[in-house]
Amino acid sequence: MLIAGFPAGAWGTNCYLVAPAPGEECVIIDPGHEAAPGVEEALKKHRLKPVAVVLTHGHLDHVASVVPVCGAHDVPAWIHPDDRYMMSDPEKALGRSIGAQLMGELTVGEPDDVKELTDGATLELAGMELTVAHAPGHTKGSVTFGLPEAADIPPILFSGDLLFAGSIGRTDLPGGDMAEILDSLARVCVPLDDSTVVLSGHGPQTTIGQERATNPYLRQVAAGPGANTEHAPRRGM
Repeated sequence: MLIAGFPAGAWGTNCYLVAPAPGEECVIIDPGHEAAPGVEEALKKHRLKPVAVVLTHGHLDHVASVVPVCGAHDVPAWIHPDDRYMMSDPEKALGRSIGAQLMGELTVGEPDDVKELTDGATLELAGMELTVAHAPGHTKGSVTFGLPEAADIPPILFSGDLLFAGSIGRTDLPGGDMAEILDSLARVCVPLDDSTVVLSGHGPQTTIGQERATNPYLRQVAAGPGANTEHAPRRGM
């Protein structure tokens, strides 16, 4: 398994290229602000051929490069229908105070081929199986992508802005909801094995075991209804 990741753009959003091995087909996850040059560099370095772009959610820092990346390689983009509008209308998605600052700097819109994600679906792409889990709370259409354990790797969760090392995604932008994100953590993350590697939308990698032990939000939902903990600051756009 090959996973090449790098932080891109003003928000340091993690973009990932995932393939069974160097020299094979790959999937690109979250090509955000100024990610296109890094994508091309990683494709060349590892001799990869992209077959799809998949998006954990629609915020501009995760999708700003989807049109050039999909266009350069003639591949589709997958996104949950609840967040699809964000590709064309980031101001509505982010609120006027943030979105208006960016509209003059970036060309937004949809790539030619957009496919919609559904909860529980399995995407068979590049010889891999990515499991989709709808995980609203940061946005209405947030999802995670899971890769099963294999001979050379533990299970992997691409968590987007649901779960970070030590924190979770913010819920104060349009479509955000604290109750929903806590429910998503309980449904999507708590049942996972401690060995699951978490590759999030921002910041370093972690594991479910590490977050179960130290992340105040995950500890709260794992403890059940009525539990309360001191919370760390939330992150993401």
